[in-house]
Amino acid sequence: MNSTLLFLVLLISSPAFSQIKVTLSGTIKDKSSTALLPYVNVQLKSATDSSFVSGTVTNEGGRYTLNNVVPGMYYLEISYVGYNNGHQALTIGKLSDFIDLGSFDLEEAITALNEVVVEGKQDAVSEALSKKTFNVSESINQSGGSLLQTLQNLPGVTINEEGKVLIRGSENVMLLVDGKQTALTGFGNQTGLDNIPASAIEKIEIINNPSSKYDANGSAGIINIIYKKEVTSTRVH
Repeated sequence: MNSTLLFLVLLISSPAFSQIKVTLSGTIKDKSSTALLPYVNVQLKSATDSSFVSGTVTNEGGRYTLNNVVPGMYYLEISYVGYNNGHQALTIGKLSDFIDLGSFDLEEAITALNEVVVEGKQDAVSEALSKKTFNVSESINQSGGSLLQTLQNLPGVTINEEGKVLIRGSENVMLLVDGKQTALTGFGNQTGLDNIPASAIEKIEIINNPSSKYDANGSAGIINIIYKKEVTSTRVH
């Protein structure tokens, strides 16, 4: 074997050259109805230190795909508004570059949803709506950054490159502060929220199915940002 051929054999057999990258795929279903769930947050984390490795959301058919996963020990963290979080342990080997993880069932949260009253400056509206509440003040992870970062970490909520807040991929989101719309949360660029510390926020409410009485700009959902009482008092005075 000549030196050139020997070099090529060694190169191809080296760990860096032959490192396998695996594609993971699966579906998320409602445990009771077995219905496929769209826009579910799926995060792949290291089993060693729980560090974030990769993430995605399910498509309209309830299927997710995670690409370029290096073999190792992991777990899936699955979250969806109105459902209990799910976890699935994974051991990814080197025998296949594609693994179908099958279906994972999410169980609907038992906690009853409360009512929220949304008020507008011009047309006062009061209506009982189903909502999901996230207590920012009780979460160390959420309260450490900015309000915009906290919103981006909520299930189903993303921020696009233009700084607009999206719910399940739609820009038609109505942002409220303490139940009222302000210039800070208008329908355009909301990057100003990055200047507000999450530590000033008590909780965030997400309403996924607002009434048809609301403006079309809020058809995808309503996000109500509620300040801590002492912060609200300071802002008023």
